[in-house]
Amino acid sequence: QVQLEESGGGLVQAGGSLRLSCAASGLTFRSGAMGWFRQAPGKEREFVAAFSWNGVSTYYADSVKGRFTISRDNAKNTMYLQMNSLKPEDTAVYYCAAGGRIVYRRDEYNYWGQGTQVTVSS
Repeated sequence: QVQLEESGGGLVQAGGSLRLSCAASGLTFRSGAMGWFRQAPGKEREFVAAFSWNGVSTYYADSVKGRFTISRDNAKNTMYLQMNSLKPEDTAVYYCAAGGRIVYRRDEYNYWGQGTQVTVSS
């Protein structure tokens, strides 16, 4: 059974940092792309960052380049999203996703975490 467990969300002031974690079970990082999406109030779920299926490439949305960094611990099957220089517009529910065919398309991912709330105050 594939399971994704997220943690690390919370409230932070603008300019601050948070680190999100996603622990995966029942799959390997070779199963497909693995990454992060987010959904803000009144908006569609959007791509944030991801690894290619073989882990050799990373991809970032233009809105987070230079501020967010995706990483993973292969021994723990855990993926992380380090978020620095946070802005109020980063406020959203963040979702871990796995088994992706196309890294930036949410409909191409087979597995999802429950989501974790990130709120950035002005």
